[in-house]
Amino acid sequence: MATDDQTPWGRVDDDGTVYVREVEGERTVGQYPDATPEEALAYFERKYVEFAGQVALLEQRVRGGAPARDVAKAIVHLKTAVSGANAVGDLASLTARLDKLSGSVGELTEKQGAEAKAAVTDAITERERLVAEVEALAAQDPAKAQWKLVTTQLDELFASWQAHQQEGPRLPKTEGDELWKRFRAARTTIEGHRKAFFSELDGTHREARTRKQELAEKAESLANKGTAAIPDYRNLLDDWKSAGRAGKKVDDALWARFKAAGDVLYAAKAEVDAQDEVEFSANLEQKLALLTEAEPLLTETDRNVAKEKLLGIQRKWDAIGKIPRDSMKSVEDRMRKVETAVRKLDEDHWNKSNPEKQARSDGLASQLTAAIEKLEVELAAATKAGDARKIKDAEEALAARQIWLDALGS
Repeated sequence: MATDDQTPWGRVDDDGTVYVREVEGERTVGQYPDATPEEALAYFERKYVEFAGQVALLEQRVRGGAPARDVAKAIVHLKTAVSGANAVGDLASLTARLDKLSGSVGELTEKQGAEAKAAVTDAITERERLVAEVEALAAQDPAKAQWKLVTTQLDELFASWQAHQQEGPRLPKTEGDELWKRFRAARTTIEGHRKAFFSELDGTHREARTRKQELAEKAESLANKGTAAIPDYRNLLDDWKSAGRAGKKVDDALWARFKAAGDVLYAAKAEVDAQDEVEFSANLEQKLALLTEAEPLLTETDRNVAKEKLLGIQRKWDAIGKIPRDSMKSVEDRMRKVETAVRKLDEDHWNKSNPEKQARSDGLASQLTAAIEKLEVELAAATKAGDARKIKDAEEALAARQIWLDALGS
Protein backbone atom coordinates (compact mmCIF):
# COMPACT_ATOMS: atom_id res chain seq x y z
CA MET A 1 0.00 0.00 0.00
CA ALA A 2 1.60 3.35 -1.03
CA THR A 3 1.83 6.21 1.43
CA ASP A 4 1.60 9.94 0.84
CA ASP A 5 4.41 11.06 3.07
CA GLN A 6 7.25 8.61 2.57
CA THR A 7 9.83 11.45 2.49
CA PRO A 8 9.60 15.24 2.54
CA TRP A 9 10.58 15.31 -1.14
CA GLY A 10 8.96 12.30 -2.74
CA ARG A 11 6.67 9.32 -2.59
CA VAL A 12 5.92 6.07 -4.45
CA ASP A 13 2.57 4.74 -5.74
CA ASP A 14 1.45 1.14 -5.57
CA ASP A 15 2.54 0.61 -9.17
CA GLY A 16 6.07 1.79 -8.45
CA THR A 17 5.63 5.29 -9.89
CA VAL A 18 7.91 7.75 -8.11
CA TYR A 19 6.97 11.41 -7.58
CA VAL A 20 9.06 14.39 -6.48
CA ARG A 21 7.48 17.18 -4.44
CA GLU A 22 8.15 20.71 -5.72
CA VAL A 23 6.70 24.15 -5.02
CA GLU A 24 4.29 23.78 -7.95
CA GLY A 25 3.18 20.34 -6.78
CA GLU A 26 4.10 16.76 -7.46
CA ARG A 27 5.90 15.63 -10.60
CA THR A 28 6.49 12.13 -11.91
CA VAL A 29 10.19 11.25 -12.16
CA GLY A 30 9.98 7.60 -13.17
CA GLN A 31 9.06 4.09 -12.13
CA TYR A 32 10.88 1.47 -10.10
CA PRO A 33 8.69 -1.66 -10.16
CA ASP A 34 9.24 -4.86 -8.21
CA ALA A 35 10.86 -3.00 -5.31
CA THR A 36 9.92 -1.56 -1.94
CA PRO A 37 9.00 2.14 -1.74
CA GLU A 38 12.20 2.72 0.17
CA GLU A 39 14.28 1.13 -2.59
CA ALA A 40 12.47 3.08 -5.29
CA LEU A 41 12.93 6.39 -3.48
CA ALA A 42 16.57 5.58 -2.72
CA TYR A 43 17.27 5.11 -6.42
CA PHE A 44 15.95 8.55 -7.38
CA GLU A 45 17.45 10.17 -4.28
CA ARG A 46 20.86 9.01 -5.50
CA LYS A 47 20.17 10.90 -8.71
CA TYR A 48 19.60 13.99 -6.61
CA VAL A 49 22.85 13.42 -4.72
CA GLU A 50 24.70 13.32 -8.04
CA PHE A 51 23.30 16.72 -9.01
CA ALA A 52 24.07 18.12 -5.56
CA GLY A 53 27.63 16.90 -5.91
CA GLN A 54 27.99 18.65 -9.25
CA VAL A 55 26.68 21.91 -7.76
CA ALA A 56 29.06 21.60 -4.80
CA LEU A 57 31.96 20.95 -7.15
CA LEU A 58 31.06 24.04 -9.17
CA GLU A 59 30.92 26.11 -5.97
CA GLN A 60 34.34 24.80 -5.06
CA ARG A 61 35.69 25.73 -8.50
CA VAL A 62 34.37 29.27 -8.07
CA ARG A 63 36.09 29.54 -4.69
CA GLY A 64 39.26 28.22 -6.31
CA GLY A 65 39.18 30.93 -8.99
CA ALA A 66 38.08 28.89 -12.03
CA PRO A 67 37.78 30.90 -15.28
CA ALA A 68 34.54 32.90 -15.20
CA ARG A 69 33.63 31.90 -18.76
CA ASP A 70 33.86 28.21 -17.90
CA VAL A 71 31.82 28.75 -14.72
CA ALA A 72 29.06 30.54 -16.65
CA LYS A 73 28.79 27.69 -19.15
CA ALA A 74 28.69 25.10 -16.37
CA ILE A 75 25.92 27.02 -14.55
CA VAL A 76 23.73 27.11 -17.66
CA HIS A 77 24.29 23.40 -18.24
CA LEU A 78 23.49 22.46 -14.64
CA LYS A 79 20.40 24.66 -14.47
CA THR A 80 19.03 22.90 -17.53
CA ALA A 81 19.85 19.49 -16.05
CA VAL A 82 18.35 20.25 -12.62
CA SER A 83 15.16 21.74 -14.07
CA GLY A 84 12.82 18.81 -14.55
CA ALA A 85 15.44 16.32 -13.37
CA ASN A 86 14.28 12.77 -12.74
CA ALA A 87 15.44 12.87 -9.14
CA VAL A 88 13.96 13.10 -5.64
CA GLY A 89 15.29 15.82 -3.36
CA ASP A 90 15.30 19.56 -2.73
CA LEU A 91 15.76 20.54 -6.38
CA ALA A 92 14.66 24.10 -5.64
CA SER A 93 17.62 24.58 -3.30
CA LEU A 94 20.00 23.43 -6.03
CA THR A 95 18.46 25.94 -8.42
CA ALA A 96 18.80 28.67 -5.78
CA ARG A 97 22.47 27.82 -5.30
CA LEU A 98 23.03 27.98 -9.04
CA ASP A 99 21.26 31.36 -9.18
CA LYS A 100 23.57 32.58 -6.45
CA LEU A 101 26.57 31.38 -8.43
CA SER A 102 25.23 33.21 -11.51
CA GLY A 103 25.23 36.42 -9.50
CA SER A 104 28.92 35.93 -8.62
CA VAL A 105 30.09 35.41 -12.21
CA GLY A 106 30.31 39.13 -12.88
CA GLU A 107 32.34 39.68 -9.74
CA LEU A 108 34.54 36.73 -10.68
CA THR A 109 35.06 38.18 -14.17
CA GLU A 110 36.10 41.51 -12.71
CA LYS A 111 38.43 39.86 -10.24
CA GLN A 112 40.06 37.70 -12.88
CA GLY A 113 40.44 40.71 -15.16
CA ALA A 114 42.30 42.50 -12.37
CA GLU A 115 44.42 39.42 -11.78
CA ALA A 116 45.26 39.19 -15.49
CA LYS A 117 46.31 42.85 -15.48
CA ALA A 118 48.45 42.26 -12.41
CA ALA A 119 49.97 39.19 -14.10
CA VAL A 120 51.00 41.34 -17.09
CA THR A 121 52.57 43.89 -14.73
CA ASP A 122 54.47 41.11 -12.96
CA ALA A 123 55.54 39.66 -16.32
CA ILE A 124 56.96 43.02 -17.43
CA THR A 125 58.84 43.25 -14.13
CA GLU A 126 60.26 39.75 -14.65
CA ARG A 127 61.34 40.52 -18.23
CA GLU A 128 62.98 43.75 -17.02
CA ARG A 129 64.88 41.70 -14.42
CA LEU A 130 66.16 39.31 -17.11
CA VAL A 131 67.20 42.25 -19.29
CA ALA A 132 69.05 43.86 -16.36
CA GLU A 133 70.96 40.63 -15.68
CA VAL A 134 72.00 40.07 -19.29
CA GLU A 135 73.05 43.72 -19.62
CA ALA A 136 75.17 43.31 -16.45
CA LEU A 137 76.90 40.32 -18.08
CA ALA A 138 77.53 42.34 -21.22
CA ALA A 139 79.11 45.16 -19.15
CA GLN A 140 81.82 42.87 -17.65
CA ASP A 141 85.47 43.26 -18.66
CA PRO A 142 85.96 40.56 -21.35
CA ALA A 143 89.55 39.95 -20.22
CA LYS A 144 88.44 39.11 -16.65
CA ALA A 145 85.29 37.16 -17.49
CA GLN A 146 85.07 33.44 -16.69
CA TRP A 147 83.72 32.48 -20.07
CA LYS A 148 82.45 29.04 -19.18
CA LEU A 149 80.40 30.55 -16.35
CA VAL A 150 79.30 33.52 -18.47
CA THR A 151 78.16 31.18 -21.26
CA THR A 152 76.17 29.08 -18.79
CA GLN A 153 74.56 32.17 -17.27
CA LEU A 154 73.69 33.56 -20.70
CA ASP A 155 72.13 30.24 -21.76
CA GLU A 156 70.10 30.12 -18.55
CA LEU A 157 68.88 33.69 -18.97
CA PHE A 158 67.87 33.03 -22.57
CA ALA A 159 66.10 29.79 -21.55
CA SER A 160 64.26 31.72 -18.81
CA TRP A 161 63.28 34.38 -21.35
CA GLN A 162 61.89 31.75 -23.74
CA ALA A 163 60.03 29.91 -20.96
CA HIS A 164 58.52 33.14 -19.66
CA GLN A 165 57.52 34.13 -23.17
CA GLN A 166 55.80 30.78 -23.78
CA GLU A 167 54.22 30.24 -20.35
CA GLY A 168 53.60 33.78 -19.13
CA PRO A 169 50.90 36.25 -20.17
CA ARG A 170 51.16 38.07 -23.50
CA LEU A 171 52.82 41.48 -23.10
CA PRO A 172 51.68 44.64 -24.88
CA LYS A 173 53.58 44.84 -28.18
CA THR A 174 55.41 48.10 -27.44
CA GLU A 175 56.80 46.95 -24.06
CA GLY A 176 57.52 43.44 -25.29
CA ASP A 177 59.42 44.57 -28.40
CA GLU A 178 61.49 47.14 -26.48
CA LEU A 179 62.54 44.65 -23.82
CA TRP A 180 63.48 42.03 -26.42
CA LYS A 181 65.52 44.62 -28.34
CA ARG A 182 67.57 45.34 -25.22
CA PHE A 183 67.99 41.65 -24.37
CA ARG A 184 69.09 40.78 -27.91
CA ALA A 185 71.59 43.69 -28.03
CA ALA A 186 73.22 42.61 -24.76
CA ARG A 187 73.36 38.99 -25.92
CA THR A 188 75.03 40.06 -29.18
CA THR A 189 77.62 42.06 -27.20
CA ILE A 190 78.47 39.06 -25.04
CA GLU A 191 78.86 36.81 -28.07
CA GLY A 192 81.20 39.34 -29.68
CA HIS A 193 83.35 39.60 -26.55
CA ARG A 194 83.55 35.83 -26.28
CA LYS A 195 84.72 35.40 -29.87
CA ALA A 196 87.34 38.10 -29.42
CA PHE A 197 88.59 36.48 -26.21
CA PHE A 198 89.01 33.03 -27.73
CA SER A 199 90.75 34.43 -30.77
CA GLU A 200 93.57 35.47 -28.40
CA LEU A 201 94.09 32.02 -26.88
CA ASP A 202 96.97 30.91 -29.13
CA GLY A 203 99.54 31.90 -26.50
CA THR A 204 97.60 30.11 -23.80
CA HIS A 205 97.41 27.01 -26.00
CA ARG A 206 101.21 26.96 -26.38
CA GLU A 207 101.64 27.09 -22.60
CA ALA A 208 99.11 24.29 -22.08
CA ARG A 209 100.85 22.17 -24.72
CA THR A 210 104.19 22.49 -22.92
CA ARG A 211 102.61 21.63 -19.58
CA LYS A 212 100.79 18.58 -20.92
CA GLN A 213 103.94 17.27 -22.59
CA GLU A 214 105.66 17.37 -19.20
CA LEU A 215 102.72 15.57 -17.55
CA ALA A 216 102.72 12.84 -20.22
CA GLU A 217 106.45 12.23 -19.67
CA LYS A 218 105.98 12.03 -15.88
CA ALA A 219 103.11 9.58 -16.32
CA GLU A 220 105.22 7.38 -18.60
CA SER A 221 107.99 7.33 -15.96
CA LEU A 222 105.55 5.73 -13.48
CA ALA A 223 104.75 2.71 -15.66
CA ASN A 224 107.35 0.37 -14.08
CA LYS A 225 106.28 1.16 -10.49
CA GLY A 226 103.07 -0.87 -10.54
CA THR A 227 99.96 -0.27 -8.48
CA ALA A 228 101.86 1.77 -5.87
CA ALA A 229 102.17 4.57 -8.44
CA ILE A 230 98.40 4.92 -9.04
CA PRO A 231 97.98 7.74 -6.44
CA ASP A 232 100.82 9.66 -8.15
CA TYR A 233 99.16 9.09 -11.51
CA ARG A 234 95.86 10.43 -10.17
CA ASN A 235 97.64 13.56 -8.94
CA LEU A 236 99.10 14.01 -12.40
CA LEU A 237 95.58 13.56 -13.80
CA ASP A 238 94.35 16.41 -11.58
CA ASP A 239 97.19 18.57 -12.93
CA TRP A 240 96.23 17.55 -16.46
CA LYS A 241 92.66 18.71 -15.93
CA SER A 242 93.85 22.11 -14.75
CA ALA A 243 96.46 22.58 -17.45
CA GLY A 244 94.03 24.15 -19.93
CA ARG A 245 93.40 23.47 -23.60
CA ALA A 246 96.17 23.09 -26.16
CA GLY A 247 93.93 22.74 -29.23
CA LYS A 248 91.98 19.63 -30.14
CA LYS A 249 94.60 17.87 -32.31
CA VAL A 250 97.46 18.38 -29.84
CA ASP A 251 95.23 17.59 -26.86
CA ASP A 252 94.11 14.29 -28.39
CA ALA A 253 97.68 13.17 -29.16
CA LEU A 254 99.05 14.07 -25.73
CA TRP A 255 96.07 12.52 -23.98
CA ALA A 256 96.67 9.24 -25.83
CA ARG A 257 100.20 9.11 -24.37
CA PHE A 258 99.04 10.08 -20.89
CA LYS A 259 96.19 7.54 -20.90
CA ALA A 260 98.41 4.71 -22.20
CA ALA A 261 100.74 5.22 -19.22
CA GLY A 262 97.75 4.99 -16.90
CA ASP A 263 96.46 1.86 -18.64
CA VAL A 264 99.70 0.07 -17.72
CA LEU A 265 99.18 0.90 -14.05
CA TYR A 266 95.52 -0.09 -14.05
CA ALA A 267 96.33 -3.35 -15.84
CA ALA A 268 98.61 -4.22 -12.92
CA LYS A 269 95.81 -3.30 -10.54
CA ALA A 270 93.46 -5.60 -12.47
CA GLU A 271 95.81 -8.53 -11.79
CA VAL A 272 95.72 -7.78 -8.06
CA ASP A 273 91.94 -7.47 -8.22
CA ALA A 274 91.76 -10.87 -9.92
CA GLN A 275 93.61 -12.43 -7.00
CA ASP A 276 91.21 -10.73 -4.61
CA GLU A 277 88.31 -12.18 -6.59
CA VAL A 278 89.53 -15.70 -5.74
CA GLU A 279 89.32 -14.88 -2.04
CA PHE A 280 86.03 -13.01 -2.48
CA SER A 281 84.53 -15.98 -4.35
CA ALA A 282 85.18 -18.19 -1.32
CA ASN A 283 83.45 -15.58 0.83
CA LEU A 284 80.54 -15.63 -1.60
CA GLU A 285 80.09 -19.37 -1.13
CA GLN A 286 79.93 -18.89 2.64
CA LYS A 287 77.34 -16.13 2.35
CA LEU A 288 75.24 -18.18 -0.05
CA ALA A 289 75.27 -20.98 2.51
CA LEU A 290 74.10 -18.53 5.17
CA LEU A 291 71.30 -17.38 2.85
CA THR A 292 70.16 -21.00 2.56
CA GLU A 293 69.98 -21.03 6.35
CA ALA A 294 68.34 -17.58 6.56
CA GLU A 295 65.65 -17.69 3.88
CA PRO A 296 63.38 -20.19 5.69
CA LEU A 297 62.82 -17.32 8.15
CA LEU A 298 60.69 -15.71 5.42
CA THR A 299 57.90 -18.12 6.45
CA GLU A 300 58.68 -18.23 10.18
CA THR A 301 55.74 -17.04 12.32
CA ASP A 302 57.38 -17.00 15.76
CA ARG A 303 59.03 -13.61 16.03
CA ASN A 304 61.29 -14.59 18.93
CA VAL A 305 62.62 -17.63 17.09
CA ALA A 306 63.08 -15.57 13.92
CA LYS A 307 64.94 -12.77 15.70
CA GLU A 308 67.25 -15.15 17.55
CA LYS A 309 68.16 -17.14 14.43
CA LEU A 310 68.64 -14.00 12.35
CA LEU A 311 70.96 -12.45 14.95
CA GLY A 312 73.24 -15.47 14.85
CA ILE A 313 73.26 -15.46 11.05
CA GLN A 314 74.04 -11.73 10.92
CA ARG A 315 77.06 -12.17 13.18
CA LYS A 316 78.47 -14.85 10.89
CA TRP A 317 77.60 -12.74 7.85
CA ASP A 318 79.54 -9.70 9.08
CA ALA A 319 82.57 -11.84 9.92
CA ILE A 320 82.90 -13.34 6.43
CA GLY A 321 84.15 -10.22 4.62
CA LYS A 322 83.93 -8.95 1.05
CA ILE A 323 82.45 -10.79 -1.94
CA PRO A 324 82.77 -10.19 -5.72
CA ARG A 325 81.31 -6.83 -6.72
CA ASP A 326 79.02 -8.25 -9.42
CA SER A 327 77.34 -10.56 -6.87
CA MET A 328 77.09 -8.04 -4.05
CA LYS A 329 73.71 -6.49 -4.91
CA SER A 330 71.79 -9.74 -5.43
CA VAL A 331 73.23 -11.35 -2.29
CA GLU A 332 72.68 -8.28 -0.12
CA ASP A 333 69.14 -7.88 -1.47
CA ARG A 334 68.28 -11.45 -0.47
CA MET A 335 69.56 -10.87 3.07
CA ARG A 336 67.71 -7.53 3.30
CA LYS A 337 64.52 -9.35 2.30
CA VAL A 338 64.93 -11.78 5.21
CA GLU A 339 65.71 -8.95 7.62
CA THR A 340 62.64 -7.05 6.44
CA ALA A 341 60.41 -10.10 6.97
CA VAL A 342 61.69 -10.62 10.52
CA ARG A 343 61.30 -6.92 11.29
CA LYS A 344 57.73 -7.06 9.97
CA LEU A 345 56.95 -9.93 12.36
CA ASP A 346 58.01 -7.67 15.21
CA GLU A 347 56.02 -4.71 13.86
CA ASP A 348 52.91 -6.85 13.35
CA HIS A 349 53.18 -8.11 16.91
CA TRP A 350 53.35 -4.55 18.21
CA ASN A 351 50.43 -3.41 16.03
CA LYS A 352 48.25 -6.25 17.25
CA SER A 353 49.10 -5.55 20.89
CA ASN A 354 48.61 -1.78 20.60
CA PRO A 355 45.71 -1.02 22.99
CA GLU A 356 44.48 2.02 21.06
CA LYS A 357 44.40 0.16 17.75
CA GLN A 358 42.81 -2.89 19.39
CA ALA A 359 40.06 -0.69 20.80
CA ARG A 360 39.31 0.71 17.36
CA SER A 361 39.25 -2.81 15.90
CA ASP A 362 36.91 -4.07 18.63
CA GLY A 363 34.51 -1.19 17.98
CA LEU A 364 34.42 -1.87 14.27
CA ALA A 365 34.06 -5.59 14.89
CA SER A 366 30.99 -4.92 17.04
CA GLN A 367 29.42 -2.83 14.29
CA LEU A 368 30.15 -5.53 11.71
CA THR A 369 28.71 -8.24 13.94
CA ALA A 370 25.51 -6.26 14.42
CA ALA A 371 25.25 -5.67 10.69
CA ILE A 372 25.74 -9.38 9.98
CA GLU A 373 23.02 -10.35 12.44
CA LYS A 374 20.61 -7.90 10.83
CA LEU A 375 21.44 -9.16 7.32
CA GLU A 376 20.94 -12.77 8.44
CA VAL A 377 17.41 -11.85 9.57
CA GLU A 378 16.76 -10.14 6.22
CA LEU A 379 18.12 -13.17 4.35
CA ALA A 380 15.86 -15.51 6.28
CA ALA A 381 12.85 -13.32 5.50
CA ALA A 382 13.75 -13.10 1.83
CA THR A 383 14.29 -16.87 1.66
CA LYS A 384 10.92 -17.48 3.25
CA ALA A 385 9.28 -15.08 0.77
CA GLY A 386 11.14 -16.62 -2.16
CA ASP A 387 12.42 -13.18 -3.27
CA ALA A 388 15.50 -14.11 -5.36
CA ARG A 389 16.68 -10.55 -5.74
CA LYS A 390 16.61 -9.82 -2.02
CA ILE A 391 18.27 -13.16 -1.31
CA LYS A 392 21.11 -12.30 -3.68
CA ASP A 393 21.56 -8.79 -2.23
CA ALA A 394 21.56 -10.07 1.33
CA GLU A 395 24.04 -12.86 0.56
CA GLU A 396 26.44 -10.44 -1.13
CA ALA A 397 26.21 -7.96 1.74
CA LEU A 398 26.75 -10.76 4.29
CA ALA A 399 29.82 -12.06 2.41
CA ALA A 400 31.39 -8.59 2.25
CA ARG A 401 30.92 -7.87 5.94
CA GLN A 402 32.15 -11.31 6.92
CA ILE A 403 35.36 -10.70 4.95
CA TRP A 404 35.87 -7.41 6.82
CA LEU A 405 35.24 -9.12 10.15
CA ASP A 406 37.67 -11.94 9.31
CA ALA A 407 40.29 -9.36 8.31
CA LEU A 408 39.98 -7.65 11.69
CA GLY A 409 40.48 -10.91 13.46
CA SER A 410 43.53 -11.96 11.43
